[in-house]
Amino acid sequence: MNDFPRWRYWLVAVVMLFGVVYALPNAYLSIPGVQVTANRGAAPVDDALRQKVAAALATAKIPSSGVEIDGDHLLATFADADTQRRAAEALQTDLGDGYTVTFKPKSTVPRWLQLIGARAMPLGLDLQGGVHFVMQVDQKEAIEKQEASYADDIRINLRDKNLRYQSVTHKPSGGITVVLRSAEDRNTAANIIANQNPDLNVADGPSTGDRFILNVVIKPEKVRDMSLNAIRQNLGTLRNRINALGVSEPLIQQQGDSHIVVELAGVQDPAEAKKLIGATATLQYRPGIGQPGDARAVEAARTGSIPPDANLYYMRDTRQPVLVSKQIIVTGNQLVDASSGIDQQTGTPKVDVTLNAAGAKRMADFTNANVGKPMAVVYVERVVETKIVDGKEVRTAKITESVINDASIASPFSKQFQTTGLASPKEASELALLLKGGSLAAPMDIVEERVIGPSLGADNISKGLDAVLLGLALVLAAAAIYYKLFGVVADIALFFNLVILVAVMSLIGVTLTMPGIAGIVLTLGMAIDANVLICERIREELRNGSSPHAAIRAGYEKAWSTILDANVTHLIAALALTTMGTGAIKGFGVTLLIGILTSLFTSVTLTHAFTAAIHGHRKLKTLSV
Repeated sequence: MNDFPRWRYWLVAVVMLFGVVYALPNAYLSIPGVQVTANRGAAPVDDALRQKVAAALATAKIPSSGVEIDGDHLLATFADADTQRRAAEALQTDLGDGYTVTFKPKSTVPRWLQLIGARAMPLGLDLQGGVHFVMQVDQKEAIEKQEASYADDIRINLRDKNLRYQSVTHKPSGGITVVLRSAEDRNTAANIIANQNPDLNVADGPSTGDRFILNVVIKPEKVRDMSLNAIRQNLGTLRNRINALGVSEPLIQQQGDSHIVVELAGVQDPAEAKKLIGATATLQYRPGIGQPGDARAVEAARTGSIPPDANLYYMRDTRQPVLVSKQIIVTGNQLVDASSGIDQQTGTPKVDVTLNAAGAKRMADFTNANVGKPMAVVYVERVVETKIVDGKEVRTAKITESVINDASIASPFSKQFQTTGLASPKEASELALLLKGGSLAAPMDIVEERVIGPSLGADNISKGLDAVLLGLALVLAAAAIYYKLFGVVADIALFFNLVILVAVMSLIGVTLTMPGIAGIVLTLGMAIDANVLICERIREELRNGSSPHAAIRAGYEKAWSTILDANVTHLIAALALTTMGTGAIKGFGVTLLIGILTSLFTSVTLTHAFTAAIHGHRKLKTLSV
């Protein structure tokens, strides 16, 4: 008698179909490829560039499977990894610094599978290679940046209190100097600064004539907190940037007091990776002083005589000189969201900006009080240049500041607004990504870099696949020999357990690593345990005189509680590894967690469905168990 509900047959059929479809993309191997992307100021990616790349490959006698334009970049594909490497070297030499050449495999998964969200599992650093960086955080510059911010706050607070001062200067060696006109003003200023900024120590300095000096420094305990926060913020910023780009399962963690380790799987070009993780670009919104190219700005550029409350910059597009106030209204640190797009009125690239509450208040206060006056948008970028000096690699930081927009304020705004003046949609997209990912609290320099080649990954994949197949074959053989027909059913369930496990991991984007392969092998070994319990329980019922149908029913019912108890303990261990572990440990835990859940279904429900389909409509005298 078949007491297995029909809806369960449908459930088993749907799950099996799901497993086959969503595991299928892993059977399609990617093709080695080289991606060419235009840098700022270079000619765009178009058919002319495609022909140039094809000609460069032909000249270097490097066979290509195809060269095609894919969105805003160009992709050339090759037969093997060695040809891919030679092509990348040839193209970088031929195209020069105007273009970035990186490794990028081309997916061969059919379009219909992609449309339903089926994709192959991304491979980890140990399987497909990648880059490994150790970065040192410049905590001193983070403190100097905070001191400059305190100097701006002091100027604003003194103006709000209508207290006249001669200057507020941030010293590069550390500390802030406030110069006032009288001893009374100095005392008043000291009280204002101490009340408004409890993290600052204020002390009287030397006085000469009408110059009464206050020395302001950050308290030591605050300096320690800032150093620690610089590491934490940089860790968070790097995670946001890399996650936004979709790099699979990156490793980003602190090492010691001032170092951060970054490992990016699948990235084979260190230059491109450094451009991503080391980029420091942000915006500063400042009051403008006059218009770009006006007489005062031209004179300041010619003579070098710049007003003490201003900075001299140049417009990014026209290179016209422009004077901008030293006062900073808001910076990229106060952004909560940024997205790129095209201004419908002008057709130019833009970045839509959303500020946090503090930034929105400062922007609202400024724009309400300065309608009709100019406000400049300063683009600040820090790039680390590497040069070989006396045979040694020397890294120097280069900071460039330019004005991308300097327009009059038409009407007040606060939390949401847009910034225009960007050179291209690509630049707008990159800036939005950096702003959305957050600003680095302190600059970072790469002190160690290492490229892990994909050949190591191919060897690891081959050995891991051999381990899975060998383990699966031995388990299948043992089950079939010992438990006969029920062993064959268990083998079918075990095969589909592997298929469904791979399907789930592929669907949710789990990165496959060597520890993950170990988790798959362990899952296959543990999954058969449930079927052993069921088969032994059925044998026991038959020895006790139960009929074959009653033995099957009792075997599944009585074994379920034991199977559940055993898997719950395994599940708790896998959850602990997943939630508390990092890197390889987490990868192993995730695979084990998913494997336990899939094995519970296949070992019990799927085998019960097959058993019911085989024996449910027949009269049985005995069972092949």
